[in-house]
Amino acid sequence: MLEGILRESIGKPVTKGLRRDGYLIANIYGKGLENIHAAFKMNDFIRTVRNKESVAFPVSIAGNEMNLVVQGYESHPVSGNLLHVDLMVAQPGVVTHYHIPVKPVGSPIGLKNKGMLFVAKKRLRVKAAIENIPNFIEINVAPLDLGDSVLVRDLPRIENVTFTDSERVAVLSVIKAK
Repeated sequence: MLEGILRESIGKPVTKGLRRDGYLIANIYGKGLENIHAAFKMNDFIRTVRNKESVAFPVSIAGNEMNLVVQGYESHPVSGNLLHVDLMVAQPGVVTHYHIPVKPVGSPIGLKNKGMLFVAKKRLRVKAAIENIPNFIEINVAPLDLGDSVLVRDLPRIENVTFTDSERVAVLSVIKAK
């Protein structure tokens, strides 16, 4: 479980000091909850997010345990280091927006015809309660040939989950390699 600290002050000098000490600044919020200003060790946070098995992951801050979902982040424009992350509490029964990863399965036919698989949307935005969302959206790409694509409207419907991306948006396609 990821351990975090509570930030008493949200001023610039304190924030810079935490970043210098290797902490990632985070804001935690949820429907009907008080905002929590927290900080996590940068390497621990990245390791936890990369190795998570579902959209939500457990966190402990000042003895308070909760499941969180990454909603957004800010990175440094030059170095690419994470500066700030917005985390939302995954509350059961509360319908809200989540970003679900797309997982292509199989090898497209178009790869033999000098094509390559291009994933346009690595994550799809859905609206649902946390208990209804899948860990990932699996798409079979085996029948795709050169020039074929999978749109949001072509995806199988999931019960109690609504795709909020436009139906004509391409999720992935097989394009000609240069």
